Amino acid sequence: MRVASLFCGCGGLDMGFVKAGYDIVWSNDFDKYAVQTYNLNFNHPAVCGDINKIDLNDIPEHDVLIGGFPCQPFSMMGKEQGFSDHRGTLFFKVMEIINNQRERGHQPRIVVLENVRNLMTHDKGRTFAVMKQELEKLEYHVFPANLNSADYGVPQTRNRVFLVCLMDDIKYIFPAPERNEKKVQDILEQNVKDKYFLSERILKTIMSNGTGGYYAKSEIDLPIARPLTATMAKMHRACQDNYVTQEKGVRRLTPRECARLQGFPETFKIEVSDAQAYKQFGNAVTVNVSYAIAKSILEQVENE
Repeated sequence: MRVASLFCGCGGLDMGFVKAGYDIVWSNDFDKYAVQTYNLNFNHPAVCGDINKIDLNDIPEHDVLIGGFPCQPFSMMGKEQGFSDHRGTLFFKVMEIINNQRERGHQPRIVVLENVRNLMTHDKGRTFAVMKQELEKLEYHVFPANLNSADYGVPQTRNRVFLVCLMDDIKYIFPAPERNEKKVQDILEQNVKDKYFLSERILKTIMSNGTGGYYAKSEIDLPIARPLTATMAKMHRACQDNYVTQEKGVRRLTPRECARLQGFPETFKIEVSDAQAYKQFGNAVTVNVSYAIAKSILEQVENE
């Protein structure tokens, strides 16, 4: 099936669909560094640019529309402004794209959207209710679920909401969790460069449990990683980011280790700065989860 991908980033959601046998015919992101990484790793290059400024008639016909639309408006880490934040309105850009395809006679049969777990409860559930209503107006049956990456073969706790929307009258069932015995220690690189190790001075800050009225226990060497964040390059405290111990001392994760925690293969090329790589993998959809969903959609749609 032909896929168009919105907000593709470095390609985590796309890679899962490609692995399941789908064909990416168009993709887009506004981050030039993410597009640089994407284009190194996919046969069909992504269009770099603001989706609000792209002519929607340039988006080719597709069977499946996928996208992890910006999560900051709904995230507990942000200000939770929802649709009052201009980034939140990008959901309605997705609706506009579907309507454009509909008017041209080839509405996508399947839509898969990803966002933070807080999307379901934001504004006492009213935000999700609006989204569901808009999708149903376009004749989709909407199936939401919160999936944890740790349940799909990677040692990272990462809860995300996925919306699978089908025009076919099928009761979609999300893929069941898989047994995962892999630990963070299993994906670590050896002989890591000195720049990833922490100095004694910064280690004291990293390991502090908080200041003022904020307290959270800082731990390192966790077997299942905390959620990777887009701001890992800033090195937050160990109650938020992931740190491990090796012969030379305590260090942060390398970009390749972050890629592994997100399910990217060893062949995935990383040719941007560490700061950009951390941002890309912190924003990415876990490939394993994407693949499980893409595969289950094929199986259930084809069975019907």
